[in-house]
Amino acid sequence: MNKVMFVCLGNVCRSPMAELVFKDLVEKHHLSHEFHIESSGTNSFRENSPVHIGTKKKLNSVGISSSSKKSQQFRKSHYDQFDWIVCMDESNVNQVLDIIGKDSKHKISKLLDYTNHPGDIDDPWYTDDFDSTYSDVIEGCEGLLKVIIKSQSLK
Repeated sequence: MNKVMFVCLGNVCRSPMAELVFKDLVEKHHLSHEFHIESSGTNSFRENSPVHIGTKKKLNSVGISSSSKKSQQFRKSHYDQFDWIVCMDESNVNQVLDIIGKDSKHKISKLLDYTNHPGDIDDPWYTDDFDSTYSDVIEGCEGLLKVIIKSQSLK
């Protein structure tokens, strides 16, 4: 079982988008039984909130429902529970490290590390550009899935 946790600041825009897009990709590859996928935020100010309306609209436009997703805070215990801690930007990486201490098992990465243009995914909470965020998220999720499939010899 591959356990993937996507992380951003508030868990209402980028990381829930990544969680739901990745779940959709995994399902389309008939690999749902091989994965447990969640998302969380490093800050508690949005805990138990629905996804941002911009994320909801973008996901709905591509046929992905976000109606049941509620935000949660990233906790130290998540580090031991998940194999892949995939952050949206460098600030999220640093916040996760503040929570867990150190990444001794090398589980932490950024989503765009799995693309040809590593970097940060802009936060649409501030940019209001959910289309660009979605483009980055889908590209990162496709790359991540390829890496996991290859590393786990999944088909």
